Amino acid sequence: MNNISFVTPSIDILQSYYYYHITRSFGAWFPSVPPYVFNFTADILPLDLEISKRETQVKVLEYGSTVELVFQGTNVVAGIDHPMHIHGYSFFVVGSGLGNFDPYKDPLTYNLVDPPERNTAIVPKNGWLAIRFRADNPGVWFVHCHLERHQTWGMDTVLLVKNGRHVNETVLPPPPDMPPC
Repeated sequence: MNNISFVTPSIDILQSYYYYHITRSFGAWFPSVPPYVFNFTADILPLDLEISKRETQVKVLEYGSTVELVFQGTNVVAGIDHPMHIHGYSFFVVGSGLGNFDPYKDPLTYNLVDPPERNTAIVPKNGWLAIRFRADNPGVWFVHCHLERHQTWGMDTVLLVKNGRHVNETVLPPPPDMPPC
């Protein structure tokens, strides 16, 4: 996503961040907006867009924050529908449409009254999908296209939701009999 293919680090992010307080096993500068803005749905795209960066970048979220993600379908590699899934969360589908997402016009069409709740939703071919959820489940959560091959194309990332202030808003410690990785 955002032209970065997620690379699994040598140490588990959950263990490194929450248990060992090691933050150098991943980068926390996953971009909030695409680093390259272009006509995402054009029929002909520059070849350099077909090779995504390979990095271990995560998006860090504050506990309790309201999160909006907009998935933009592109014609990079292949323009098809993409079933997007987030582990650890259900989300509300607040909008979708065809063409390039317009951050000024398209949010005006969002369904904020009775949006459907899902854990997987389709990004339409040459279109976009907007979802919202509250980051109230601390931990490390994989976001990806459910077509496995697409993960090698950069259609995956990780959300790291920080602990909240109270005991029931934090990641539990590992059990004492947990085998090492």
